Amino acid sequence: METQILQLQEQIKLARKTLLTHPVYAQINDIEGLKKFTEFHVFAVWDFMSLLKSLQMGLTCVTLPWLPVGSANTRYLINEIVTGEESDVDALGNRISHFELYLQAMEQMGANTGIMKGMIGQLQSGQTIEETIQNSNLSNKVKEFLSFTFDIAENAPLHVKAAVFTFGREDLIPDMFTQILNEIYSAHPEQVAIFKYYIERHIEVDGGHHSQLALEMVAELCGNDQLKWEEATAASIKSLEVRSGLWDAIMEH
Repeated sequence: METQILQLQEQIKLARKTLLTHPVYAQINDIEGLKKFTEFHVFAVWDFMSLLKSLQMGLTCVTLPWLPVGSANTRYLINEIVTGEESDVDALGNRISHFELYLQAMEQMGANTGIMKGMIGQLQSGQTIEETIQNSNLSNKVKEFLSFTFDIAENAPLHVKAAVFTFGREDLIPDMFTQILNEIYSAHPEQVAIFKYYIERHIEVDGGHHSQLALEMVAELCGNDQLKWEEATAASIKSLEVRSGLWDAIMEH
């Protein structure tokens, strides 16, 4: 199955390159540009967490009474990733999810968290995710990005969810962005400290150990079924394309 993973990675290479070389990164050259970036990127952090929980719901037992579900190997893989994403540590060692850490980083730098928090409030009051997305003031490209992910999370088979999670996931941080961030941090350490920690932690955890676990999960779920590999590939390419649309939306602002 290692060969099939390599084939999938080869087929998504162009869409991934388009994303990693997107001109948006060159526009993030000061604290104001970083604020604007986070006000859009926060939706990618949020829907990533939602997709992760969708996978946990499908691969493990989350109802009573407990019953064994699927493969113990995939249960282990997804539960370990959830632990790291949902209850990691901040710079002081306090337990926190990556999403909540991201919101803290936005607040420290003075970015607007109002739309994101407003959407959470609407969901908590009983609105559906689709109603919340469509009733928001977000641009069409951001709505398309969110609608794609939540459609996958709610309706797609597990191997497709796993592929979108793995290959359209949050390890898409080019070296250029890290260099720019270091420069902005040097000028505004008191405003960018949490965000810098988030990115460094993110690269360490998501880009390393979690990335390998996710690859193993895709291989386990697709197995030797060629149709599943084809569906996983198509969904991965689409996920990268809608992420590029999210980056386009940032450029437009």
